[in-house]
Amino acid sequence: MKSKLAVAICGSLIAFAPFSSLLAADEDPAALKARVAELEKRLSELEGKAANEKKLEKLREENVAKAKKRGSEDKSAYKPEELQEIESLYQVANKNWRSDEAKTSLKKLIDKYDKANRTGCATLYMGQMSEGKERIEYLTKAVEKFSDCYYYDGCQVGGYGRFVLALTLWESGEKEKAQKVLGELKTKYKDATDHKGRPMGEIAEATEKEFAAKK
Repeated sequence: MKSKLAVAICGSLIAFAPFSSLLAADEDPAALKARVAELEKRLSELEGKAANEKKLEKLREENVAKAKKRGSEDKSAYKPEELQEIESLYQVANKNWRSDEAKTSLKKLIDKYDKANRTGCATLYMGQMSEGKERIEYLTKAVEKFSDCYYYDGCQVGGYGRFVLALTLWESGEKEKAQKVLGELKTKYKDATDHKGRPMGEIAEATEKEFAAKK
């Protein structure tokens, strides 16, 4: 089935067919054939792009649904007032997540509610805000303990966390560990998405090529 974009393009080509045929009446057959081939190629590329965008949108929607499901599981683990405090502590950091107030709020969330979905996101946030050994510790904890957690835009801690951890390990000189983490991302979390809805599998492959170029 043709995409709406493809149908629109075809419609435009048909609408201008009589005029273009007059222009091409004396055109060399080989040149005309080349022009038609080029148009068909462009149409195919547009259809492919539209199909890929549709696939990515579906993947993002699936991950958003998983995020909502994971978040709702906290209702069976915590009381309503606890859920309210979890969200309150998280939102303090979400408004300005690199501030000292954000760090204090996230640390309290992590210490007090160690099984909540938001805690997994908070742990990854802390890793991104930290430096040196502390950064690696938080990121490692995020992927080892909270891989099943999600941000509500569909970004999974297990996927995005491994990406950040791999980059951090590589930059700190632990290249073998970085490649191992990247391997997990390519296989176990390839269908996870980042905050912009991009597949982590594709990001992992691009990062792997970048690592190889820097060796």
